[in-house]
Amino acid sequence: MIPFDIKKAFINKNCLVTGGTGLIGRPLVDLLVDAGANVDVISLDNITPNPKVTYIKADLREFSDCKDLIGGNDFVFHLAGIKGSVDITTKSPATVFVPYLQFNTNVLEACRLNKVGKVVYTSTVGTYPSREVFIEGAIIDGNPMDRYAGWAKRMAELQIQSYKEQYGLKNFIAVRPTNVYGPGDNFDPDNAMVIPSLMYRIKSGENPLKVWGDGKAVRDFAYSKDIAIGILQAAYHMPDVPYLNLGTGIGYSIEEVLHALKTFINFEYEFDLTKPAGFPKRVMDISLAERLINYKPQTSLLEGLIRTWGWFNENSVEYSQRKNYFKE
Repeated sequence: MIPFDIKKAFINKNCLVTGGTGLIGRPLVDLLVDAGANVDVISLDNITPNPKVTYIKADLREFSDCKDLIGGNDFVFHLAGIKGSVDITTKSPATVFVPYLQFNTNVLEACRLNKVGKVVYTSTVGTYPSREVFIEGAIIDGNPMDRYAGWAKRMAELQIQSYKEQYGLKNFIAVRPTNVYGPGDNFDPDNAMVIPSLMYRIKSGENPLKVWGDGKAVRDFAYSKDIAIGILQAAYHMPDVPYLNLGTGIGYSIEEVLHALKTFINFEYEFDLTKPAGFPKRVMDISLAERLINYKPQTSLLEGLIRTWGWFNENSVEYSQRKNYFKE
Protein backbone atom coordinates (compact mmCIF):
# COMPACT_ATOMS: atom_id res chain seq x y z
CA MET A 1 0.00 0.00 0.00
CA ILE A 2 2.94 2.34 0.71
CA PRO A 3 5.58 2.54 -2.07
CA PHE A 4 8.90 0.96 -1.16
CA ASP A 5 10.87 4.18 -1.68
CA ILE A 6 8.74 5.90 0.96
CA LYS A 7 9.03 3.04 3.45
CA LYS A 8 12.79 2.93 2.86
CA ALA A 9 13.09 6.59 3.87
CA PHE A 10 12.06 5.67 7.43
CA ILE A 11 14.35 2.69 8.02
CA ASN A 12 16.30 3.22 11.28
CA LYS A 13 15.08 6.82 11.50
CA ASN A 14 14.14 8.29 14.86
CA CYS A 15 10.49 9.31 14.71
CA LEU A 16 8.42 11.02 17.37
CA VAL A 17 4.63 11.04 17.23
CA THR A 18 2.69 13.29 19.57
CA GLY A 19 -0.80 11.94 20.15
CA GLY A 20 0.37 8.57 18.90
CA THR A 21 -2.34 6.70 20.83
CA GLY A 22 -5.14 8.57 19.09
CA LEU A 23 -7.32 7.98 16.07
CA ILE A 24 -4.77 8.92 13.39
CA GLY A 25 -1.67 8.50 15.53
CA ARG A 26 -2.25 4.81 16.15
CA PRO A 27 -2.17 3.68 12.49
CA LEU A 28 0.64 6.15 11.77
CA VAL A 29 2.76 4.58 14.52
CA ASP A 30 2.05 1.09 13.16
CA LEU A 31 3.08 2.16 9.65
CA LEU A 32 6.33 3.66 10.94
CA VAL A 33 7.16 0.53 12.93
CA ASP A 34 6.44 -1.65 9.88
CA ALA A 35 8.77 0.57 7.86
CA GLY A 36 11.62 -0.07 10.31
CA ALA A 37 11.64 3.24 12.15
CA ASN A 38 12.53 3.78 15.81
CA VAL A 39 9.35 5.26 17.23
CA ASP A 40 8.62 7.22 20.40
CA VAL A 41 5.13 8.38 21.30
CA ILE A 42 4.17 11.23 23.58
CA SER A 43 0.67 10.86 25.01
CA LEU A 44 -1.28 11.40 28.21
CA ASP A 45 -3.48 8.36 27.55
CA ASN A 46 -3.14 5.29 29.76
CA ILE A 47 -2.78 2.90 26.81
CA THR A 48 0.18 1.42 24.92
CA PRO A 49 -1.21 -0.17 21.72
CA ASN A 50 2.06 -1.10 19.98
CA PRO A 51 4.60 -3.19 21.97
CA LYS A 52 7.47 -2.09 19.70
CA VAL A 53 7.10 1.56 20.63
CA THR A 54 8.38 3.63 23.55
CA TYR A 55 5.48 5.49 25.15
CA ILE A 56 6.28 8.66 27.07
CA LYS A 57 3.77 10.36 29.32
CA ALA A 58 4.46 14.07 29.14
CA ASP A 59 2.45 17.29 29.07
CA LEU A 60 3.19 19.21 25.88
CA ARG A 61 2.08 22.40 27.57
CA GLU A 62 5.52 22.42 29.25
CA PHE A 63 8.06 23.85 26.80
CA SER A 64 11.12 22.46 28.58
CA ASP A 65 9.69 18.93 28.28
CA CYS A 66 9.00 19.44 24.58
CA LYS A 67 12.49 20.72 23.92
CA ASP A 68 14.15 17.80 25.73
CA LEU A 69 11.98 15.06 24.20
CA ILE A 70 12.07 16.32 20.62
CA GLY A 71 15.86 16.54 20.34
CA GLY A 72 17.57 13.86 18.25
CA ASN A 73 14.61 13.03 16.01
CA ASP A 74 14.69 12.80 12.23
CA PHE A 75 10.92 13.11 11.89
CA VAL A 76 8.30 14.61 14.18
CA PHE A 77 4.60 14.10 13.55
CA HIS A 78 2.55 16.46 15.68
CA LEU A 79 -0.93 14.96 16.00
CA ALA A 80 -1.77 15.66 19.64
CA GLY A 81 -5.15 17.30 19.97
CA ILE A 82 -8.38 17.70 21.89
CA LYS A 83 -11.25 15.94 20.19
CA GLY A 84 -14.85 16.59 21.08
CA SER A 85 -18.32 17.09 19.68
CA VAL A 86 -19.53 20.49 18.51
CA ASP A 87 -21.76 20.72 21.58
CA ILE A 88 -19.05 20.18 24.19
CA THR A 89 -16.42 22.32 22.46
CA THR A 90 -18.96 25.15 22.22
CA LYS A 91 -19.70 24.89 25.94
CA SER A 92 -15.99 24.67 26.92
CA PRO A 93 -14.09 26.84 24.42
CA ALA A 94 -11.14 27.68 26.70
CA THR A 95 -10.58 23.96 27.36
CA VAL A 96 -9.93 23.60 23.64
CA PHE A 97 -8.33 26.90 22.70
CA VAL A 98 -5.72 27.41 25.42
CA PRO A 99 -4.06 23.94 25.43
CA TYR A 100 -4.00 23.89 21.63
CA LEU A 101 -2.14 27.20 21.55
CA GLN A 102 0.27 25.99 24.20
CA PHE A 103 1.31 22.62 22.86
CA ASN A 104 1.21 23.59 19.19
CA THR A 105 3.52 26.54 19.82
CA ASN A 106 5.80 24.49 22.06
CA VAL A 107 6.15 21.47 19.80
CA LEU A 108 6.77 23.43 16.60
CA GLU A 109 9.29 25.76 18.26
CA ALA A 110 11.09 22.80 19.87
CA CYS A 111 11.31 21.19 16.43
CA ARG A 112 12.84 24.35 14.98
CA LEU A 113 15.36 24.78 17.79
CA ASN A 114 16.35 21.09 17.68
CA LYS A 115 16.70 21.20 13.88
CA VAL A 116 14.41 18.21 13.32
CA GLY A 117 14.77 16.86 9.80
CA LYS A 118 11.09 16.92 8.80
CA VAL A 119 7.96 17.99 10.67
CA VAL A 120 4.34 17.30 9.80
CA TYR A 121 1.66 19.21 11.68
CA THR A 122 -1.87 17.81 11.66
CA SER A 123 -4.36 20.65 11.47
CA THR A 124 -8.09 20.22 10.79
CA VAL A 125 -10.86 20.83 8.27
CA GLY A 126 -12.29 23.10 10.97
CA THR A 127 -9.82 25.82 10.00
CA TYR A 128 -11.88 26.45 6.86
CA PRO A 129 -14.87 28.79 6.81
CA SER A 130 -18.19 27.10 6.04
CA ARG A 131 -18.53 26.10 2.40
CA GLU A 132 -19.59 23.07 0.38
CA VAL A 133 -16.17 22.13 -1.06
CA PHE A 134 -12.89 22.88 0.71
CA ILE A 135 -10.21 23.87 -1.79
CA GLU A 136 -6.67 24.69 -0.68
CA GLY A 137 -6.10 28.43 -0.65
CA ALA A 138 -4.60 31.16 1.46
CA ILE A 139 -3.89 30.46 5.13
CA ILE A 140 -6.20 33.27 6.26
CA ASP A 141 -9.39 32.96 4.22
CA GLY A 142 -12.29 33.91 6.50
CA ASN A 143 -13.37 32.88 9.98
CA PRO A 144 -12.93 29.15 10.66
CA MET A 145 -15.94 26.84 11.12
CA ASP A 146 -14.62 25.64 14.47
CA ARG A 147 -14.23 29.01 16.12
CA TYR A 148 -11.76 28.15 18.88
CA ALA A 149 -10.05 24.96 17.69
CA GLY A 150 -10.02 26.35 14.17
CA TRP A 151 -8.26 29.56 15.15
CA ALA A 152 -5.76 27.72 17.34
CA LYS A 153 -4.93 25.28 14.55
CA ARG A 154 -4.69 28.09 12.04
CA MET A 155 -2.22 29.90 14.32
CA ALA A 156 0.02 26.83 14.20
CA GLU A 157 -0.17 26.87 10.41
CA LEU A 158 0.79 30.53 10.49
CA GLN A 159 3.67 29.72 12.84
CA ILE A 160 5.00 27.29 10.23
CA GLN A 161 4.60 29.94 7.54
CA SER A 162 6.57 32.40 9.68
CA TYR A 163 9.44 29.89 9.87
CA LYS A 164 9.46 29.62 6.10
CA GLU A 165 9.47 33.38 5.61
CA GLN A 166 12.00 34.34 8.30
CA TYR A 167 14.35 31.34 8.31
CA GLY A 168 13.77 29.88 4.85
CA LEU A 169 12.80 26.53 6.38
CA LYS A 170 11.32 23.98 3.98
CA ASN A 171 11.07 21.03 6.37
CA PHE A 172 7.67 21.87 7.90
CA ILE A 173 4.26 21.11 6.41
CA ALA A 174 0.67 21.17 7.65
CA VAL A 175 -2.11 18.82 6.60
CA ARG A 176 -5.84 19.38 7.07
CA PRO A 177 -7.71 16.10 7.55
CA THR A 178 -11.45 15.85 7.02
CA ASN A 179 -13.90 14.04 9.35
CA VAL A 180 -11.83 11.01 10.36
CA TYR A 181 -13.12 7.76 11.88
CA GLY A 182 -11.68 4.31 12.56
CA PRO A 183 -10.27 2.01 15.25
CA GLY A 184 -9.07 3.97 18.26
CA ASP A 185 -11.68 6.68 17.82
CA ASN A 186 -13.16 8.50 20.81
CA PHE A 187 -16.34 6.61 21.75
CA ASP A 188 -17.03 8.63 24.90
CA PRO A 189 -20.80 9.24 24.74
CA ASP A 190 -20.38 12.72 26.23
CA ASN A 191 -18.16 14.09 23.45
CA ALA A 192 -17.91 11.60 20.56
CA MET A 193 -18.14 12.69 16.93
CA VAL A 194 -20.81 11.46 14.48
CA ILE A 195 -19.76 7.90 13.59
CA PRO A 196 -18.46 6.79 17.02
CA SER A 197 -21.48 8.40 18.66
CA LEU A 198 -23.86 6.43 16.43
CA MET A 199 -21.96 3.21 17.11
CA TYR A 200 -21.89 3.75 20.86
CA ARG A 201 -25.62 4.40 21.00
CA ILE A 202 -26.42 1.38 18.81
CA LYS A 203 -24.28 -0.87 21.00
CA SER A 204 -25.93 0.59 24.11
CA GLY A 205 -29.32 -0.57 22.83
CA GLU A 206 -30.92 2.71 21.81
CA ASN A 207 -33.77 1.56 19.56
CA PRO A 208 -34.91 3.25 17.51
CA LEU A 209 -31.75 5.30 17.19
CA LYS A 210 -32.64 9.00 17.30
CA VAL A 211 -30.76 10.93 14.61
CA TRP A 212 -30.75 14.72 14.52
CA GLY A 213 -32.08 16.37 11.37
CA ASP A 214 -33.33 14.71 8.21
CA GLY A 215 -30.21 12.68 7.35
CA LYS A 216 -29.47 14.70 4.22
CA ALA A 217 -26.39 16.52 5.54
CA VAL A 218 -23.34 15.44 3.50
CA ARG A 219 -19.85 14.97 4.92
CA ASP A 220 -16.48 13.66 3.73
CA PHE A 221 -15.71 10.72 6.04
CA ALA A 222 -12.16 9.35 5.79
CA TYR A 223 -10.74 6.17 7.33
CA SER A 224 -7.92 6.80 9.80
CA LYS A 225 -5.31 4.56 8.15
CA ASP A 226 -5.77 6.33 4.81
CA ILE A 227 -5.10 9.66 6.52
CA ALA A 228 -2.03 8.19 8.26
CA ILE A 229 -0.65 7.06 4.89
CA GLY A 230 -1.24 10.57 3.54
CA ILE A 231 0.74 12.01 6.45
CA LEU A 232 3.67 9.70 5.67
CA GLN A 233 3.52 10.72 2.03
CA ALA A 234 3.51 14.40 3.04
CA ALA A 235 6.60 13.83 5.22
CA TYR A 236 8.41 12.08 2.39
CA HIS A 237 7.59 14.52 -0.43
CA MET A 238 7.42 17.69 1.72
CA PRO A 239 5.93 19.94 -0.99
CA ASP A 240 6.37 23.69 -0.56
CA VAL A 241 2.73 24.59 0.09
CA PRO A 242 1.03 26.10 3.15
CA TYR A 243 -1.05 22.96 3.73
CA LEU A 244 -2.62 19.93 2.06
CA ASN A 245 -6.15 18.57 2.32
CA LEU A 246 -6.50 14.91 3.32
CA GLY A 247 -9.93 13.36 2.85
CA THR A 248 -11.69 11.20 0.28
CA GLY A 249 -13.17 13.84 -2.00
CA ILE A 250 -16.47 11.96 -1.73
CA GLY A 251 -19.55 13.16 0.13
CA TYR A 252 -21.80 10.78 2.06
CA SER A 253 -25.09 11.78 3.64
CA ILE A 254 -25.80 10.78 7.23
CA GLU A 255 -28.59 8.58 5.86
CA GLU A 256 -26.07 6.78 3.62
CA VAL A 257 -23.89 6.14 6.68
CA LEU A 258 -26.90 4.68 8.50
CA HIS A 259 -27.78 2.46 5.53
CA ALA A 260 -24.18 1.20 5.44
CA LEU A 261 -24.29 0.41 9.16
CA LYS A 262 -27.56 -1.48 8.73
CA THR A 263 -25.93 -3.87 6.23
CA PHE A 264 -24.02 -5.51 9.11
CA ILE A 265 -25.74 -4.31 12.32
CA ASN A 266 -29.36 -4.99 13.26
CA PHE A 267 -30.93 -1.73 14.45
CA GLU A 268 -33.65 0.76 13.58
CA TYR A 269 -33.45 4.54 13.42
CA GLU A 270 -35.64 7.58 13.03
CA PHE A 271 -34.89 11.20 12.27
CA ASP A 272 -35.70 13.99 14.73
CA LEU A 273 -36.72 16.89 12.49
CA THR A 274 -36.96 19.23 15.49
CA LYS A 275 -33.16 19.07 15.83
CA PRO A 276 -30.66 20.86 13.55
CA ALA A 277 -29.05 18.88 10.73
CA GLY A 278 -25.95 21.07 10.43
CA PHE A 279 -24.43 22.61 7.31
CA PRO A 280 -25.91 20.87 4.21
CA LYS A 281 -22.63 19.79 2.57
CA ARG A 282 -18.92 19.72 3.43
CA VAL A 283 -16.51 17.82 1.18
CA MET A 284 -12.74 18.01 0.68
CA ASP A 285 -11.05 18.77 -2.62
CA ILE A 286 -7.95 16.53 -2.49
CA SER A 287 -6.64 17.21 -6.01
CA LEU A 288 -3.52 19.01 -4.75
CA ALA A 289 -2.55 16.14 -2.44
CA GLU A 290 -3.21 13.66 -5.26
CA ARG A 291 -0.89 15.59 -7.53
CA LEU A 292 1.90 16.56 -5.11
CA ILE A 293 2.21 13.51 -2.83
CA ASN A 294 0.34 10.83 -4.81
CA TYR A 295 -2.34 10.62 -2.13
CA LYS A 296 -5.00 8.00 -2.93
CA PRO A 297 -7.37 6.90 -0.14
CA GLN A 298 -8.22 3.22 -0.55
CA THR A 299 -10.79 2.31 2.12
CA SER A 300 -14.47 2.37 1.19
CA LEU A 301 -17.00 3.72 3.67
CA LEU A 302 -18.52 0.26 4.23
CA GLU A 303 -15.14 -1.41 4.75
CA GLY A 304 -14.05 1.30 7.17
CA LEU A 305 -17.28 1.10 9.16
CA ILE A 306 -17.03 -2.69 9.45
CA ARG A 307 -13.44 -2.46 10.75
CA THR A 308 -14.35 0.31 13.17
CA TRP A 309 -17.38 -1.56 14.55
CA GLY A 310 -15.30 -4.71 15.02
CA TRP A 311 -12.61 -2.81 16.91
CA PHE A 312 -15.17 -1.02 19.07
CA ASN A 313 -16.81 -4.28 20.09
CA GLU A 314 -13.46 -5.58 21.33
CA ASN A 315 -12.40 -2.29 22.97
CA SER A 316 -15.67 -0.74 24.06
CA VAL A 317 -14.34 0.85 27.27
CA GLU A 318 -10.94 2.02 26.08
CA TYR A 319 -12.16 5.61 25.86
CA SER A 320 -12.20 5.69 29.68
CA GLN A 321 -8.39 5.31 29.64
CA ARG A 322 -7.89 8.30 27.38
CA LYS A 323 -6.99 11.80 28.48
CA ASN A 324 -10.18 13.87 28.70
CA TYR A 325 -9.55 17.60 29.00
CA PHE A 326 -13.28 18.23 29.43
CA LYS A 327 -13.32 16.35 32.75
CA GLU A 328 -10.39 18.10 34.40
